[in-house]
Amino acid sequence: MSGKRVPGDGWTLILSDAGAYAAPADIRDDAEGIAAPVPGTVASALRDAGQFDAGNPTSLENVDAWYLCDLTEEAGKAVLHFAGLATIAEVYLNDNLILASTSMFEAHDVPAMLTGTDRLAICFRAIGPHINKTGPRARWRPRMMRSQGLRLLRTTALGFMPGWCPDVVAVGPWRPVSIVRADETPSNFAISATLGDDGVGILRVSFAARTPPDNLRLVCSGREVGLSFADGRLHAELVLPDIMPWWPHTHGEPALHDIILRDEQNERVIGRTGFRSITVDRGHDGNDFAIRINGEKVFCRGAIWTNADIVSLAGERTEYEPWLRLAADAGMNMIRIPGVAAYETNEFFKLCDELGIMVWQDLMFANFDYPANDESLWIHVKTEVEQFLTANSASPSLAILCGGSEMFQQGAMMGLPERVWKGSLATDVLAELCKGGRPDVPYVDNSPSGGALPFFPNAGVAHYYGVGAYCRPLSDARRANVRFAAECLAFSNVPDTGTLEKHLPVAPSHDPRWKARVPRDAGASWDFEDVRDHYLQELYGLEPAKLRYQNPERYLAFARAATAEVMEATFAEWRRPGSSCNGALVWTLQDLLPGAGWGVIDATGQPKSAWHALKRAFRPIQVVLSDEGTNGLDVHVINDSPVSRSLHLEVTCLRDGRQVVVSGKRAVVLDARRSITLAATDLLGAFFDTTYAYRFGPPSHDVTVARLKDAEGGDVVAEAFHFPLGHMPALHEATIEAKLSKDRDGAWILQLSSDRLAQSISISVKGFRVAENGFHLAPAFMKQVALLPVARMDPESVPSGSVTFLGTDHVTRF
Repeated sequence: MSGKRVPGDGWTLILSDAGAYAAPADIRDDAEGIAAPVPGTVASALRDAGQFDAGNPTSLENVDAWYLCDLTEEAGKAVLHFAGLATIAEVYLNDNLILASTSMFEAHDVPAMLTGTDRLAICFRAIGPHINKTGPRARWRPRMMRSQGLRLLRTTALGFMPGWCPDVVAVGPWRPVSIVRADETPSNFAISATLGDDGVGILRVSFAARTPPDNLRLVCSGREVGLSFADGRLHAELVLPDIMPWWPHTHGEPALHDIILRDEQNERVIGRTGFRSITVDRGHDGNDFAIRINGEKVFCRGAIWTNADIVSLAGERTEYEPWLRLAADAGMNMIRIPGVAAYETNEFFKLCDELGIMVWQDLMFANFDYPANDESLWIHVKTEVEQFLTANSASPSLAILCGGSEMFQQGAMMGLPERVWKGSLATDVLAELCKGGRPDVPYVDNSPSGGALPFFPNAGVAHYYGVGAYCRPLSDARRANVRFAAECLAFSNVPDTGTLEKHLPVAPSHDPRWKARVPRDAGASWDFEDVRDHYLQELYGLEPAKLRYQNPERYLAFARAATAEVMEATFAEWRRPGSSCNGALVWTLQDLLPGAGWGVIDATGQPKSAWHALKRAFRPIQVVLSDEGTNGLDVHVINDSPVSRSLHLEVTCLRDGRQVVVSGKRAVVLDARRSITLAATDLLGAFFDTTYAYRFGPPSHDVTVARLKDAEGGDVVAEAFHFPLGHMPALHEATIEAKLSKDRDGAWILQLSSDRLAQSISISVKGFRVAENGFHLAPAFMKQVALLPVARMDPESVPSGSVTFLGTDHVTRF
């Protein structure tokens, strides 16, 4: 429900001991208050006042928080709309209790008679006593949660997962407070947009009305239809032949269409929607999990969303946009909101609609054994799910609805039988709610689920950490026969030097401040930095512990390169045409605090090396190489785009990183959304031991470079590298030449060339973000990298920075 928001800067926050004040009239006149923006949280208000540090948070679990606001609205009937109150809340109007809420995820509409001089008060009662209450006996207890009573409350798990996120507990009016007048234009629209196999779109709209209006029409994409009145609602169904469909941005245009109500005098845009069909293909064996959009199989790639700001639980477009644009820029076409987080606002989904990013939406259930017979709890659940689905009923980006995260897995890993861990909450209750609210969106019982055990990756939906937390070799990405990884590849990803110098200026050794920002599983003897170090040693043969003490900067360079290489190699395996994998989402998109967290984007919004690796791995037009042992090197060319592409493919094998041993090229015409596989020897024209599998004498080369060019303009579309002897033998001293130039639009471009192969180029430019980083640079090739200003710059100023790469301490400055 929309309306006039209560001014966000008109609120005062007063904190008190739990239970100190029973009602607003009891608050002492000398009680100290601070300004508190709404929507917002207690933590964000304290942060604004300089009294809260997310890195060392003050506990908010055992205090009451009072929000007070004087309303200056005109007297008369109104509805007070509370879009979200976290979590145990009482609302008072002129000292009269008008609402008691026990769910963070529910919105409330309260009729009120305003006098013109009113005081609104909201008390958020201490959550500590509630999470310490005991309920029905749980059949399992997840170790990752520090409070088992959390399963009895409808609130976020953020702030309750030590080692995963800071202990910032959600308290306050985290979503807007609005005033709606009874005579305002209706806004609670039920909208449905579907696309048939014949390309015909169907738009259905309904809303409550007192009387049938005169000549009201529903308009979309140049067509219109009248509305009918029945049972207190207006209804319309509009048929749209040959409507332009909505696609994920990697596979087509995310076309959106305005939904308009028009009468003889006025017209009003009531929303935007897209038309698409979405199904899940289970394959010939019933174990597959492939998403089809408009009949086409789409390889889903992206990351897990945590939060735009864990302190404020931000929900505005301006707060979402930087993160989601970076996701789209990296070629991500899916974001998953996990059951440990919180529902995002309609602004999040509008952005995803526009950017062509699909959303996998977990309902907010995770890990716990939720009490199946608690009817009072399920009343709240029904309300929260129905409200969420109604609010996003027009969103084409909502692609998967899921009953929650790791409930099945948690019980199964405890050794419990399926009849215990596969409860009716996910399989029946939530499934029916989702089917009723968004029948066009496929439903998944739980993430993970589908195999002989829910955590087996070879059927259904997996949380795959074989490569990653379990330190399996890179070849496990193929051996595991992954079908769809709703989570994968968690590493402690190191931010760039600028972020560390500003926000965490400590050595990457066992400094407590450094280690406090490294994620870990509760109770584990290892953390995710140990996982990263394992792959650093596997890839480069270096001893991480010794390297980090002897040369911290060199250690950080290899650490950044290691996670980037593992991610790029794993997705190369999963995207090749013969792979069983249909999609994978990296854990996680963003960090919650500056440091070496899981995020591929740091907490300040700067991409890490892993983000750049994923940007290369997620290219819609892509070339990847796979080592097939004695079958040689395979070259896979992928075209996810909606048009046929004429391309030139080149393959070159280099000795000592510079001498061409053998090379070949071929013209390739690839139809829309299709891929091919070629043997490297088909391009080279004769047998050549590209994988060094036959070992006839000493190795003849240390790197193979595949380059894909546009046939018309000659621009390089994608590159891939294969190291038959491993990365370390191919580390070379190289001479890098760096030149600045400008493109046609006057934007700065950095031109790079090298006399030998240079691995994992790192570019640092003050005041700019580089469009590409961490890439390998082959000799006799000019690489152009766009420099993107991140701050207001003097248009006459010339960028300056440095270029480094693995294997040498030499710095090239420009």
